[in-house]
This record gives sequence, C-alpha cells and structure tokens, in this order.
Amino acid sequence: MKPASFEYHAPADAEEAVALLAGLGDEAKAIAGGQSLVPMLALRLASFGHLVDLRRLDALRGIEHREGALRIGATTTQATVQRSQEVRAAVPLLARATTLIGHFQIRSRGTVGGSLAHADAAAEYPAVALALDAGLETLSVRGRRTVPAARFFTGMWSTALDEDELLTAVVFPVWHRPCGFAVDEFARRSGDFALAGAAVAVGLDPGGRIDRCAIALFGLGPAPCRAEAAETALIGSEPAEEKADDIADLALSALDSVPSDLHGSAGYRKRVGAAMVARAWRRAVREAVHG
Repeated sequence: MKPASFEYHAPADAEEAVALLAGLGDEAKAIAGGQSLVPMLALRLASFGHLVDLRRLDALRGIEHREGALRIGATTTQATVQRSQEVRAAVPLLARATTLIGHFQIRSRGTVGGSLAHADAAAEYPAVALALDAGLETLSVRGRRTVPAARFFTGMWSTALDEDELLTAVVFPVWHRPCGFAVDEFARRSGDFALAGAAVAVGLDPGGRIDRCAIALFGLGPAPCRAEAAETALIGSEPAEEKADDIADLALSALDSVPSDLHGSAGYRKRVGAAMVARAWRRAVREAVHG
C-alpha cells in the first residue's frame, strides 16, 4: 500500500513549525526521522492531510551539558547518540539502550524526539527517560514548557503533547558515582520491539547502601511504568545481586494490564519481564559496587 495523499511542509525554524501545527489543527503531523510514522502511513494505519518536516531545523539537533544535566535536541539521530562519548560518559543508560533499537539503518534516521513522541510502549527511550526522571522540553505558539517524563507518557502511542505542540529536547539528569545502569529486553528477533524489558539505575551513598533506585518496565502495558514499590523497598538496603529474583517479583507484582497477544500471553510476558528485571539488576549493582 501507499500513504494517502498529503501536503508537505518544510519550515525553516521551530517557530514556523509550531505555527503550521497550530494553523492546520489535527490534520497536521510533525515528522522527523519517520521510522515509525512512515510505515503507519504506508499501511494506512494513520492518515494526515499535512506533514510538517523537522529535518531542516538545526536548532533541534545537538548534545550539550547544561547545569548538571545532558540536553539532547529532539531531532538528534539515534546513531549520533550511539557514537557520542558525551552520552556514554554522562548518561550510560541511554547509550546502552540505543544499541538495542532496531537496526543501524533505523538508528541512522530515527530521532530521539521521534521515539519519545511516538511513545510506543515497547520502545527503549521512553523507559530510559522515565527511569532517569528526564524533562521533556516543548514549544507551541503559546510558549515553552518542560514536562516531567513521569507525566509525559499517558497511554499507548499517547503523550501529554498537545496537537499544536512540538517536542524540542529532552534533558537527562547526570547521576554521580558510585552508580550503575543496565537495560535488558527480550524480543523474538534482534531488532524487533521488545516483548518485555527493564531499565535499571542504582546509586549508592558513601556507606555503600542504595540511596537512589529506578526500575522502569517496558513492553508490559500501554505505556512504560516505574516499579515504585520495588524502588521504595530497596532504599537504604545493601546492593546485593542475590536479591535479583525477589526484586523482580516485587517489580512485576503491581502490574495489572499486561497485554496478551499472538506473541505471548500476559503470564508469559510477566515471566519474561521478571527475568529482564533480574538480569538488569545484577548488572547495574555490579557496576555500582565495582565500577
């Protein structure tokens, strides 16, 4: 199949882009890398009268340190993130998650903002943003705002973005050592969306106990979520790898809307999800303790 006909717009800057989105209403859709949107258009799963292309907006690209955080422009490609020494050093969890996204051809065109705005429940970047309490910067004709990741993902392919609002950047707080990070997922084939996955971050206090912990689950519901009960239970405890299975069980115990489809039942996904939490926990703790 081919996409339904649409009018193509190539704004010169972000202000022109949001003016187009505001003026064209729900008939308009922003497109960056197009790695998710184009297949949906081609299969007629989505249809828009106007596409607003963001690829020429240089101001929405780039990686920079700002006040103890790493700010990444929305149209920065995933391949750029993967190659960045800055990202690897400042936000290791993001760097490690990037290698799991699709294939290198997809990462060369897919963008950070595109993945976050598309908000697929099985995607890696939304879970990483949620785990690290990232802030998502937006722009509309009404002005700018920053939305915490905890309030950004509202459901399957659904976010807190208004129809006339553009995601411009994501800001990741930098965790200070000692800390450890790991992301693990299970997919039917390499490059497929995950059936279940977990992103784990662990920080230690000067005495070697856990003083900061994040466990984000993806592929296990309509949107990524934090395993808050498990996180709370771990604060103040020793970072022990042998706790992994118990932590995984606690992390999955609160889930009540795990999908069941032709790829696997809800029960199967939960078992896989628990295994991913346990594996990621062991690696994150090992890094936090041993560096």
